Amino acid sequence: MPLLEIRTNVKKQNIPGDFLQTASKTFQETIDKPMQYIAVIVRPDEMMSFGGSTEPCAMVDFISAGKIGGEENKNYSKAIAALMEKLGVPSDRMYIIFTDLARDNVGYKGSTMAAIF
Repeated sequence: MPLLEIRTNVKKQNIPGDFLQTASKTFQETIDKPMQYIAVIVRPDEMMSFGGSTEPCAMVDFISAGKIGGEENKNYSKAIAALMEKLGVPSDRMYIIFTDLARDNVGYKGSTMAAIF
């Protein structure tokens, strides 16, 4: 159940048309879970600032049921920073929040991930 949610002040018209596909592929390769479970949300045009400036910035939620931890997160951070550079968001103008969800707390197919997997 990996979910990548990107909130950014980058204008929608400045986001490449294939960015969702690129983000999905990057996320899937980074977390190494099947593509069929990968979810990506991009929220452009957000009213936001970082460090008191409205230059391009972002808040990224990296959520998964498992595969979240110290060394893994360093690798994930590097991959997401490279992805965000494609939108003109430097790595020092965003935070990535890693959340490890218990499988019991993720609903899927009318059940929970814990019951299915």
